[in-house]
Amino acid sequence: MADTIILGTRKGTVIVDRTAAGWQPRPIQHAGVPVCFATQDPRDGTLWASLDHGHWGPKLSRSRDGGATWEDLSSLKYPEGARHIVQTMPTPDFDPNAPTGQPEYADAVLYKIWHIAFGSADQPGRIYAGTIPGGLFVSDDGGDSWTLNRPLWNHESRGGDLFAGEATSETHWFGTPASIDYGVFEPGIHSIMVDPRDPNHITVAASSAGVLESTDGGQTWAGRNKGMLVDYAPDPNVEWGHDPHFVTHCPGQPEHVWQQNHFGVFYSDDGAQTWKRVSQPENGVHFGFPIAVDDHDGRTAWVVPGRSDAERMTIDGGLFVARTTDGGQSWQPLREGLPQENAHDIVLRHGLDAVGDRLCFGSTTGNAYVSEDRGETWQCLGNNFPPIYSVRFG
Repeated sequence: MADTIILGTRKGTVIVDRTAAGWQPRPIQHAGVPVCFATQDPRDGTLWASLDHGHWGPKLSRSRDGGATWEDLSSLKYPEGARHIVQTMPTPDFDPNAPTGQPEYADAVLYKIWHIAFGSADQPGRIYAGTIPGGLFVSDDGGDSWTLNRPLWNHESRGGDLFAGEATSETHWFGTPASIDYGVFEPGIHSIMVDPRDPNHITVAASSAGVLESTDGGQTWAGRNKGMLVDYAPDPNVEWGHDPHFVTHCPGQPEHVWQQNHFGVFYSDDGAQTWKRVSQPENGVHFGFPIAVDDHDGRTAWVVPGRSDAERMTIDGGLFVARTTDGGQSWQPLREGLPQENAHDIVLRHGLDAVGDRLCFGSTTGNAYVSEDRGETWQCLGNNFPPIYSVRFG
């Protein structure tokens, strides 16, 4: 059972330990610095934090002594010649399938390190990092050096190999609102899954593009968006232009893949080859950002619903977690211990995690809650944390 919770917050990294007296937070680390994602490498216990310095730019920070000391790394950057097609904010009549005009190019600049994932035990130094503007970086030496995965960066769905010259296809990688704070509107990779049965099987998700899969260690990539829907498009069954908010799989049954999408909750039981929308708007389960899956039962998942993208708050002022145990055919609201009046929390895409019988989520209003019985009951970890961006068990 995981006895440590790692919070990435607007003002630093907070580690909370399970003690005989209950859950106790340690003094904040990276004080004053936005930490958009923080996690622990299950292979060797190294702690990782993605720092979002306003002045110095994004950096990774790691701790090899359980969080007592941290080392900042600046080795992750786009190589010379890396370009992308500039995106602009869509208008209300935006059609993701409409032909585009002459593309405008820009040199790739690292705006945000949005997600961190780890290779298998047979790849002790392998780490992945997903970024805005949509690059996947790989390290094979524990984070000391990083390489851009060019087959994904050069994928035909985003214009082809711009290192070589002009675009050879239209881009279908559109921007994410999460990039607006950086003065741009560019895509970002926020979900990276490594198949525990086969480390060469990698799945990523990008906003706003969709889900892509590699079965050869990242040498080639294919879209995996069949069954996903873009409700505002003239044809909702578009191949690209999807906005998955977070995608994850069941570690014990990785063919069961789940996503909280801009347009609902989607589920796949065939390794993301096909998707089915399993939302239940009548029960409040539709819009949201995070999703978590049981360690062993791929049909069991949890979400923290929100009202809508325009109104990022709870539904009718009550905070709840919804759980399914049958692949999304039914959803059960779990409210015991959570505020049911005047609660206006929203939980971001990395703000919910589940390990064993324990779940934890944190909100942008600085509230954090933990359950030790699979979501049946909840207790408050604290109400005065900085806005919480990510929650991960250590």
